Amino acid sequence: MKNFGIIFILLSLLLLINGCTPSTYEITGYTGSSINGEIPVPVNAKQLSITTYSDNPNINTGITYELKHIGGEQGLYVPSDYFEKLAEAGWVELEEERMGHVHFLKKSDTVIAIEIREDTFEIFEMMQGFTF
Repeated sequence: MKNFGIIFILLSLLLLINGCTPSTYEITGYTGSSINGEIPVPVNAKQLSITTYSDNPNINTGITYELKHIGGEQGLYVPSDYFEKLAEAGWVELEEERMGHVHFLKKSDTVIAIEIREDTFEIFEMMQGFTF
């Protein structure tokens, strides 16, 4: 009976420790976004919706992707490897324009906004001539 109690306690501790480890996202490669082929998107991100009309007059088109844990807990963490890939593709982050979860990037005359959440991210292509 004593051995059963020890095994039960150890098993409970193992489950508790395993349940408290942070979940991470995994990117298996990149492909071009459906709204703009120059924007890299993780291959394993699942496309949820496309926005072709927005009440925001600054947004041309948008797309929402699901990738579990991409933004970390509550979307508080920037996926640095994804932003490195964006930089390699020529996108420059406009850090002074960042607003919380929303990051603005520019390449040539195109400005995009990427909103990072815990399990999703949205990419918005802004209208030509967009000003902050």
